[in-house]
Amino acid sequence: MEGWVIAIIKVVFIWVWVLLIATVMTWVERRGAAMMQDRLGPNRAGPFGLFQPLADGIKLFTKEEVLPKKAHKVLWNLGPLLFALPAFSAYAVVPFGDKIILGGKEIILQVSDVNIGFLYVLAIGSLAVYGIVLGGWGSNNKFSILGGLRSTAQLISYEVPLGLALLAVVFVYGSFSLRDIALAQQGTFLGFLPNWGVFKQPLGFILYMVAIYAEANRVPFDLPEAESEIVAGYHTEYGSMELGLYLFGEYVNLVTLSTLVVVLYFGAWHIPYIDISKFLGPVSWGIVSFLILYLKVAFFLWLFVWVRWTIPRFRYDQVMGLGWKALIPLALFNLFITALFIQLSA
Repeated sequence: MEGWVIAIIKVVFIWVWVLLIATVMTWVERRGAAMMQDRLGPNRAGPFGLFQPLADGIKLFTKEEVLPKKAHKVLWNLGPLLFALPAFSAYAVVPFGDKIILGGKEIILQVSDVNIGFLYVLAIGSLAVYGIVLGGWGSNNKFSILGGLRSTAQLISYEVPLGLALLAVVFVYGSFSLRDIALAQQGTFLGFLPNWGVFKQPLGFILYMVAIYAEANRVPFDLPEAESEIVAGYHTEYGSMELGLYLFGEYVNLVTLSTLVVVLYFGAWHIPYIDISKFLGPVSWGIVSFLILYLKVAFFLWLFVWVRWTIPRFRYDQVMGLGWKALIPLALFNLFITALFIQLSA
């Protein structure tokens, strides 16, 4: 019974935390865009416009829900749910800190440490494709269908190099468990380099970063929209909180993908050349490890915003060509070299 209570507390905590970050990111996105474009951005709702996300939430909750006349009602309602839920569910196996010891009981800062965590994330992330294609198809709008099909083709294409890049990390650290991979990145190798994935898998890291921008449907891989259509893509016909689920699901997905970058390639809660846990108590270290992890995550969340307002959108043929002609061959090459190196050094 005690285990169930702890698990429920962890689920509620991480859901609230991720929702809070996603909410703040809607403000960061707009203020960041304004800063890069030399304008003010939201600055009326609260100090520095900090209450703008709250105002947006109230607006979405109170707007009238309009169902297009010829839309398929079941698919229409199912699309936003299938898009948003996987983004939240993927966090079930992602560690968000080291551990806390209370009353002699060790509590790991992770909802569930399963030995197939890497595969679970890929499987759950793939479900978002259904939310996109059903949203576009259920709208009965040709532009929504086009946006949904473009985005679906992009997601399916970039899941391949994404999975291959992550598989190379599994080869290096010898585990599918995200927690085991995070713990294995403590210390150094070659005498001076941090034992982080980015140093052991530099090509894999680059492939992963490009792939997650495509998986998140972010500029420059923003295929749901097209300049010739001047519409939003698969969620063009949506309003109220159904649109909110699509938009919020995207930001939750950014948090999940950014956390995975840190856990797999940037040492999770570890800091190079020093073991802070030796100087802190069992509770304070758990809190500090949580803060260290999310300081790193904050950098990659900002990077998403930075890239969006710096690089122009690619054409459809450029996006698909990059995925199939460049990323997949490079990912296979990286996997082969990694396997060969491990075999020779065994």
